[in-house]
Order: sequence, then structure tokens, then C-alpha cells
Amino acid sequence: MGGFTTLVSALEFAAEGPTGFNFHDARGRLERAATYSDIAAAAVARGRKLAGLGLERNARIGLLAEANFDFVTLFFGCHYAGLLPVPLPSAIRLGGESAWEQQLARLLAGCGASAAFSSAANFSVIEQAAKAANVRFAGTPEWLDGQGAEGALNPLTETDYGYLQFSSGSTRTPMGVAATQLALGANCTGLARDGAGAREGDRVVSWLPLYHDMGLVGCLLSPMAAQLSVDFLSPDSFARRPLLWLELISRNRGTIATSPTFGYALCTRRAERQGETNFDLSSWRVAGLGGEMIREDVLEAFAERFARDGFDAHAFGPSYGLAEASLTVSFTPPGSGFRVDPVDLDILESERVARTPKINGHPVRQRNFVRCGRPIPGHEVEIRGDDGAVLGDRAVGQVWVHGPSIMTEYFNQPEATARVLSGRWLNTGDLGYMVEGELVITGRSKDLILVNGRNIWPEDIEWAVEQMAEVRNRATAAFSIALEDGLEAPIILVESGLSDPAEREARARAVHAAIQERLGVDCGVVLVPPRSLPYTSSGKLSRSKAKDFYLSGKFSSDVREAAAAGVVAQSAASVGLAA
Repeated sequence: MGGFTTLVSALEFAAEGPTGFNFHDARGRLERAATYSDIAAAAVARGRKLAGLGLERNARIGLLAEANFDFVTLFFGCHYAGLLPVPLPSAIRLGGESAWEQQLARLLAGCGASAAFSSAANFSVIEQAAKAANVRFAGTPEWLDGQGAEGALNPLTETDYGYLQFSSGSTRTPMGVAATQLALGANCTGLARDGAGAREGDRVVSWLPLYHDMGLVGCLLSPMAAQLSVDFLSPDSFARRPLLWLELISRNRGTIATSPTFGYALCTRRAERQGETNFDLSSWRVAGLGGEMIREDVLEAFAERFARDGFDAHAFGPSYGLAEASLTVSFTPPGSGFRVDPVDLDILESERVARTPKINGHPVRQRNFVRCGRPIPGHEVEIRGDDGAVLGDRAVGQVWVHGPSIMTEYFNQPEATARVLSGRWLNTGDLGYMVEGELVITGRSKDLILVNGRNIWPEDIEWAVEQMAEVRNRATAAFSIALEDGLEAPIILVESGLSDPAEREARARAVHAAIQERLGVDCGVVLVPPRSLPYTSSGKLSRSKAKDFYLSGKFSSDVREAAAAGVVAQSAASVGLAA
């Protein structure tokens, strides 16, 4: 589980054993099983074909990150050829083919790609995107295999980059995270050995996107470097049939499977709708968590629902990571489950200190944050104030990370790189605190809402609304807008399919009342169409883009309706919702 300085060396060692990757279709049926020996042989062959294209060393190659044999072998083929793979997002959550094509074109242009590949099924999109980005070659794996010319292999070295990972929010100015092979190797080792505690016979089951660090590093590269077998399901298949994930874990005796919190929520809701399930989840010993804020209520609901299927809540392994650190920064020890840290919300908001609530006969507003474990070996975490000073335990500040897994740069973006890197210390952009050596994440610093001296986390506003039976999970977005007097006013967008004006007015009033009751905050409420809130390519809510939509008038009819109905009259007047 360690000592590999390049991904090629890790693959070639794994190729000496019997394990490998298994790709499943939308019904969970095995489409193709490939040992690491099969993958290495195909990658060498495709590496020679890629080398035959006559591209310069480290030229960027866009690869549509489909969960199949072709993507994996092209990815490693680039490494053998001395070319830099750039995993590109699939269409899920990107808002239709036109938006997808435009996003792909931005990413290809942003990294200066020389070639782009996809399956035949998606080639029309990648072809148009490549054309818009002036990419030299665009083709399918079959087209590449049919090329007559072959070149000499010249594998990437330990100081070369491993790939470019575009951050989830890369919409206007794409920023490709560039980490060396050594950095990736360090993270793969830390995740497998110290995070998941990998052991012989472990089996990973994943639906996570392979263009995102959780999917690519966590569920493809790290298992490969530890010689573990992996069962892949596409993100689209999971979105349509979430319980397929659990079915594969049950059928193939999966031991390690990871998801953002919303994946566990989807499984719980689908199981409640379906009724009786007949899984055997007793083999699942590491149920990883990361990628977004971790919600205690979702984990409790999942554990309660699937206990009858053999799931042990001690399998939960909350973690924290980000692409700029390759993936993992901290991880909860396997088998310890999740632990919450109860915090007095009034003190948190006013003093930015996470103190344990003291009741003393008075009601206390409390928030339970999930602990994300200790930093993996070789990595350090510091919590710093706005002045850069290191803060003590339970003081909330900016999360800074140092260690061998940290990226080198945002590719060809020196100014953006300088904003987040200071020496080898990385400013993650997240807020959090330390307690007993463990990291607790409280939110994104750029999303924090300041109201009358209180620091309000948008997640608290969103969760308050999503507790309502009438509101779907992940159907809200909270942010603040600046007023002329320098103050901020919070806004909540809530997806709703209601069309009757009276019903919409009642829903908006109920939302406002829920926020007022739980948080004591006046919030402008805007009902927006179902599935209109923007998400990043990795499935995270994009509050910044939701705010852009709001300010640009995308939801203007709903804004006028909210104002006309007199919803949140005081807040509406202050934030310009009134006529």
C-alpha cells in the first residue's frame, strides 16, 4: 500500500495479482471484468497509439470520464505515453446537452487540450466541444485503436503531474488542480492504509463520478494502488436506481463504499418508498463520507432503515478532503462510526467559538457538527484567523492544510494559485475548528452570511426549511445579498411545483416561519421551479451560481410574486423584493 512513485508503477505491481475493475450496466449486470493485468496491457497498447499522434510531452488529453474500460485504459495510456489526462464531466446535473457541451468546451480550452476522447454514444457532444475549443484531435477509443501510427512509450515520472482535476465550481474560469505523481501516491497510500485500513480481500463498490476526486482518487486510483478489486456503477445509474449500489455491495460482498451524505439520503428515501429490502450489508465495514457537509440526521436515518439488512452504523467513516489536497486530509478510524460535537449556536454565531451548550434551565439553540477525524499521517491542519494567526481548540477560522498531497498549482493560473497557496500551506476556503485533535468543518467561508453581527451558516437556513414535510431534501439554496447601507440580507430559494397563488403564498409564509422559529432570522423567500437550482459537476449545490441566477433576474417572476403576496414584508422591503 505504499512506495509507488508513479501511477504506472502502482498499476504494474497490481497487474501481478488477480484483482481488477468490474463495470456494471444500468441494471447492475456485469458488463466487463478486467484484471489489472488486462488494464495494463490495454493501456500500453493505447499508449503507443496516443504517442503516435505526435503530440508534445505533457500535452493535455481530455477524456470523458465514463465508468467503463475505455476511460480507464485511456487514462493510464496517457501516463504510458507521457501525456496528461484531463477527466471531463459526464452530462448528469449539467442542465442539458447544450450546457454540457459549453462546459466541456470551456474545460478543454482552459487546459489547452490537444485531443479529446469519448465513447461513440457521446462523441457528437465531445466533437462539438473540441471544435469550439480548437482541439487538434477528437475521437473515440475505436478511432484511436484504428490509427496505423504508433510511437515510443515515455511514461510520466514522479515529478510530472498525474492529471488535471477541474474543481467543482469551474464554470466561468476553469481552474485545473495540478498535483504531482508523488503527491497522488502519498494520498493514495494515506487513504488506503490509514483512512480505510485496507486489508487483503477488501472490495470497493462505487457509483461516484470519475471526474471528481472522490471517485477518481478514492475509488479508482487508491484501490488500484492497494491491489483491491472495484465494482463500478455509473453516476447516472445510481441516480435512477440508488439501491443498485447497495445491491452490488450485498451481492459481491463489498467492504468499502463511499458517498456524499446525499447518496445515503437517496438510498433511504428509495427504500422507504419501495418497502421491504433483502440485502446483506454485513460485509460493509467502511462506509465513507465526504464531499459535502455531513448531516447527522441522514446518517441516523440510513443506519436505522438498513440495520435490518445487516448494516452496522460503526462502519460510517466521516472524512474531509478536497481536490487541492489530491483528496483526503482527515479520516475517522475504521469501525469507530460517526461522532457529533454539540455546539451552542448563539455563541458560535456571535463569537465564532464552538462551545459545548450549557443549559442551566434556559433553552439553548444547539447545532450538532459531525467530526471528520484526524489528519492522515504526514499532513497537518491549522485553524487560522483572518489575520493569519493560528487559533486554539474550538475557535472557528479558516482551515489550512500542509503535507505531501498538496497540489503544486492551479494549472496556468498563477494569480489563483497565489491566493490559496502560501509556501506549501493550502488555504482550503473552508471554515472549521479542532477538538481533541479532530477536524470539524462548519461551512465555506465565502458562503457565510452576516446578519446583525451574527455569522449564519447557509446550511442552517437550508436545513431548517428541509425539515418541512412539503420540501424535498436538496431543494433549497441560501445566500446573502448586499444592501445599499452595507448590510447583508439573507435569501432562500425553495423549489416548488405549486401553481395556485394562494398555495404558493402559504408555502412561502410557512418557509419564513420555519426559519424565524429555528434561527430567529428574517429571510427573503423565493419559490423557484422544480429542479432549477444549479449544482456543480460533482453534485454539490452551487450557492454562488444560485445567487447569480437570482441577481440576474432568472427567478424574477417568482420574486415579484413573493413581493406582491407580501411574503416576509420587512425582509422583502429591505432586499428590494417589493415593487
